[in-house]
Amino acid sequence: MILTLSLAQFKIEIGRPAQNIAKAKWLIAEAARAGSELILFPELWTSGYDLANASRYAAENAELLPTLAKISREEQIAIGGSYLTERQGKYFNSFILLRPDGQPPATYDKLHLFRLMQEEQWLGAGEAGQTARFDWGEAGLSVCYDLRFPELYRQYALDGAQAAWVVAEWPVRRITHWQTLLRARAIENQMFVAGVNAVGEIGEAVYGGHSAIVTPWGESLIEGNGKDEALLTADLDFELVAQARRTIPVFEDRRKDIYG
Repeated sequence: MILTLSLAQFKIEIGRPAQNIAKAKWLIAEAARAGSELILFPELWTSGYDLANASRYAAENAELLPTLAKISREEQIAIGGSYLTERQGKYFNSFILLRPDGQPPATYDKLHLFRLMQEEQWLGAGEAGQTARFDWGEAGLSVCYDLRFPELYRQYALDGAQAAWVVAEWPVRRITHWQTLLRARAIENQMFVAGVNAVGEIGEAVYGGHSAIVTPWGESLIEGNGKDEALLTADLDFELVAQARRTIPVFEDRRKDIYG
């Protein structure tokens, strides 16, 4: 089966949700017109990294999500990205994937909190991975720093996922890491990996773009540049996953007796 996927690489206006949401609505409509079945937005795309004001953004996001769910149904496109959320007095960096068919959203709380952005001071950590089921199979959800932890993606692959989605705010000074790790996670797990990144100067940081969709063979179907906003759209043929796993039977040759 084939999935048409769009990545919304854009500059987040920190602390200005209304501007970010207006831009996102336009991008959703453009992706739907292009025939996309799913659009992914960067990490914390409504607010940016303004964690000191997490309570404000979590409340605004709680009101926004039903509106996005309605747009998802109207445009017949799934919408994914990460948001500041609140539960029982704790705040989380949550990847929420809304579905046009009315199914409950898939929600994943970021497992690995990034100390360089003081996430552990403001946010709670997730407790488990999360996959989202589609007609073609399953995709594992992840957020930015998670990309440095191969165990998460291997577990998704072992659980049967054919793809992984990564939403991020990854800085330009470490963009080579981003590009390399997207390919590594795709090659070692023989799955599609799609990563969407922010771009431009956001607060005190500069983000490096290079949003990309990588095949199970480590080749880029499409990749943005490091400085421009872009809506990147490509078709993912999941026969490539089966082909890669037949050709190099990594999962049959794993030494479960040694490392589980």
